[in-house]
Amino acid sequence: MERLAYLRNRHLFILDVVLLPIAAYFAFVLRLERFDLSSYWPAFLVFAVSVLLVFPLTFRLSGVYSRYWRYASVEELLLLAGSVTVAVFIAGAVSVFISLVFPGWLPFARSVPFIFLPLALMVTAAPRFLIRAFSGQRLTAGSEDRKLVLIMGAGDAGQMLARDIRENPGRGMQVVGFVDDDPQKQDLTVRGIPIFGGRKDIPRLVERTGIDEVLIAMPSVSGETVREIVEICEDADVRARILPALSELLTDDVGLRHLRPVELSDLLRRDAIETDLAAVHELVKGQTVLVTGAGGSIGSEICRQIAKAQPASLILLGHGENSIFDIQNELRRDFSKGRISLKAIYPVIADVRDGARLEQVFRTHQPQVVFHAAAHKHVPLMEANPTDAITNNILGTYQLLQTCQAYDVRRFVLISTDKAVNPTNIMGMTKRVAELLVLDAAQRSGRAYVAVRFGNVLGSRGSVVPFFEQQIARGGPVTVTHKDVTRYFMTIPEAVQLVLQAAALGNGGDLFMLDMGEPVKIVDLANDLIRLSGLTPGQDIEIVFTGLRPGEKLHEELYQGHEDHDRTEHEKILRVTSHFSQSPDLTGAIPLLSNICANGNTNQALALIASLVPEYTPPAGIEPRKFDSAPSLTASHIPWN
Repeated sequence: MERLAYLRNRHLFILDVVLLPIAAYFAFVLRLERFDLSSYWPAFLVFAVSVLLVFPLTFRLSGVYSRYWRYASVEELLLLAGSVTVAVFIAGAVSVFISLVFPGWLPFARSVPFIFLPLALMVTAAPRFLIRAFSGQRLTAGSEDRKLVLIMGAGDAGQMLARDIRENPGRGMQVVGFVDDDPQKQDLTVRGIPIFGGRKDIPRLVERTGIDEVLIAMPSVSGETVREIVEICEDADVRARILPALSELLTDDVGLRHLRPVELSDLLRRDAIETDLAAVHELVKGQTVLVTGAGGSIGSEICRQIAKAQPASLILLGHGENSIFDIQNELRRDFSKGRISLKAIYPVIADVRDGARLEQVFRTHQPQVVFHAAAHKHVPLMEANPTDAITNNILGTYQLLQTCQAYDVRRFVLISTDKAVNPTNIMGMTKRVAELLVLDAAQRSGRAYVAVRFGNVLGSRGSVVPFFEQQIARGGPVTVTHKDVTRYFMTIPEAVQLVLQAAALGNGGDLFMLDMGEPVKIVDLANDLIRLSGLTPGQDIEIVFTGLRPGEKLHEELYQGHEDHDRTEHEKILRVTSHFSQSPDLTGAIPLLSNICANGNTNQALALIASLVPEYTPPAGIEPRKFDSAPSLTASHIPWN
């Protein structure tokens, strides 16, 4: 009987040709209540020939003969039932018509087609669904050399994962059962697989059945829930893998290809973001969009998400050729596979400090929407290189804004940071001035220029997570600056979704702050990463406290003393309003700052900026002051002018 699992549609066609006339014969037998059809033999022959002509043609046209019956489901059953019904109706109509033309020679009982319908459905469905049944049995055969897995979550994701495992025996996995915390699901079966209990039953099931791995199929649950499940698996000494959060999945159809080890982002996962996709699409659909820093962590994700919203073209502007090359190839690959819709992708290698180069790019491509993600962000490095931080983050933003206004760019979005709040370091201070430049440009131009603040993003270049992972890979120790230091974290897809949403909300001159949730202790983050690596903190990997670095805060802040915040139409986006009594004179300060930096006078530059950002405390010995005149320099000496 297992040979049924190998039947193909050509074999099923032969079975249909053989079994359908037999079913027609028994339809006459049931109607006449005898095996000898007597005078009804001619009517049977006409009906049988009609069936043999109509059924294969109907099955071919409806697609019954193009289905892969090994994976048959309710959809295939409904298709088969509809096709059989149509074929019986046509064959019956033909027989009735012929009997009316030859009433004496061809007596035909009109109830025969109704008796034949269930018989035809039975003889056509039985072989097809036996293929499905015996294929399932073959997957369970030889399970002694398969990895036994338990699926946490019996919802849609868990069921799709179980189906994918069953249909891919080559992956060497056997589903023992589900566990689900919903009491209404427990003690039931899904696709013939039992639901044993909840998450607390995992240790008992591991001990009883020898489970090798727990697969967490719950893309929408919180990080706290994932953490609890992972801890239970650790206590039961069983490996855990997980399906990513909904924000990371590109499709509703999940399966084995999405499974991965549990990552830190899973433990910090928050509620799924409700994004107004229509508003985001309206923002960029049919527009030429330019993204600066397009090869960076945030910039590249902005490009990925914008590309799904059908812009006319996308300009990838960045200073690093390798990163621009990578995101360009990724987007072109997605375009070739039909995942995104773009008319053109233009990679541009340029420095935002180079005004002449920016003008050339804008004159060529005429962008209508600009996302400014390019910036120097590494706090200790910028403390050691303040002039470069100032020229890139402040003067580069100024040059970009000037070019945008000259070329009538209607929307501009600055990616800012929570370090711009009461800044204690060069990086935060430069981003605060960049915010002020955007708000000033919006006020002067009346255009929808906005800034969006958020905290750290998990997995970005230079962030603490990959740094810790490298230390763990080397055997430790993991270095943390202070036992009490905290930071706000978001995943990159989550942050970018909210940035795009904020951009759609902004009308001009808006400063938005993303809801960052609760701050995370860095030492807890280090402990989590060590455990996720299968090691024990303090035993396999030591954690060493090194002290706060120059410019670092113990705790980041979200708002300055003179700022209020209100909820917007989106619950996770806040609009920040400043009540600062005196606005800085940016018009005169920026050209002056450009000259000072070109002259290489760092202390003068910091003193000038301290007058623009009163919340910033400059290094000892530097007093905030305005300068009446700049050092004498010609324009040719100012490479960023």
